[in-house]
Amino acid sequence: NTEGTLNVQNRVHKIAFTFTPRPNATLASPSGPNLQLNYLRTVLFTGPDGTPTTGLDADAIGSITYAGFPQLPVATYKGDGFGGAGPGGKRIAIDAEGIVLNPDGSFWVSDEYGPYIYKFSPTGRMLQAIQPPQAYIPRRNGTVSFSANSPPFYNPNQTVTPADTTTGRNNNQGLEGLTVSTDGGSLFALMQSALNQEGGPSNPYRLNARLLEYDISGPILRYVKEYVVTLPLFASSATRFRVAAQSEIHYLSPTQFLILSRDSGAGYGQTSSTSLYRHADIFDISAPATNIKSATNDAANGSIASSTGVLTPGVTAATYCSFLDFNVNSQLGRFGLHNGGEQDRFLLNEKWESLATAPVNP
Repeated sequence: NTEGTLNVQNRVHKIAFTFTPRPNATLASPSGPNLQLNYLRTVLFTGPDGTPTTGLDADAIGSITYAGFPQLPVATYKGDGFGGAGPGGKRIAIDAEGIVLNPDGSFWVSDEYGPYIYKFSPTGRMLQAIQPPQAYIPRRNGTVSFSANSPPFYNPNQTVTPADTTTGRNNNQGLEGLTVSTDGGSLFALMQSALNQEGGPSNPYRLNARLLEYDISGPILRYVKEYVVTLPLFASSATRFRVAAQSEIHYLSPTQFLILSRDSGAGYGQTSSTSLYRHADIFDISAPATNIKSATNDAANGSIASSTGVLTPGVTAATYCSFLDFNVNSQLGRFGLHNGGEQDRFLLNEKWESLATAPVNP
């Protein structure tokens, strides 16, 4: 959707893969391709009533409702939703990001428009929607406004006023990271960067991202804890720093998580080929990290940081540790890849938005 959001039905592709470690690869003798992918099938998303969902930006005003669900982001489109003829319509708008699979074949998907967390059946029908605390819900002009100011492909001049939300999630900075505990009982979701009342619209002030923890072990889901993860800053020039917003998290232990933090706008197909920050780091929510869950912090105007990203006294963020740097050319070269330099098929792509681990026995 680099040229505008599209009326494409959200979906999950199931792909089998075979990974063959090449620990002896060197710069002088790099490994050939050692990851093989095999497409299996696709699951298309629908709403509770079976209507297809859409990737179109949500309407700036209004929502759609179903029995047992909170108000949901909705996109109203003309014609076929691509600029052609058609009857028009309304569909639940989802900007799908993280995914968690359940043993019964159902799955959770985190979203940026809401920002919500949705549960789908194995066949893709929406079963449940988790609305986060009101502090997360985007608002413009004193009312809920789910639009991310991302106009559709067929109407690129469509605008929203104001462009940025006043409070809640920033445009395209929703619940990017989603992971589950090993026992399947706890679901964790992390904002891509800070809420707008906490520095969100401005880089480098949007560094304090909120982390939600839900108990999903029983028939009734419970919101149990909330933490702050202060994202890293990197030097984008001699005088300027930017936030490395996160694109995914992965559960390691009850208190520790991998986090994919990175820059943007650099890599294959971009003006700059050199990424400055692309890491799998680790954060820890054990003490002294503060559980910020409270009626005050979670209210519509609730804030745990100033508009310049300074944490409120008494709030301690999770411990953040730099871990694995993906941009090291001496390592990438062992597999024929590179960061920076020529725009060829071996240059790392800009968009890194997923993170997972796999057992390896060298």
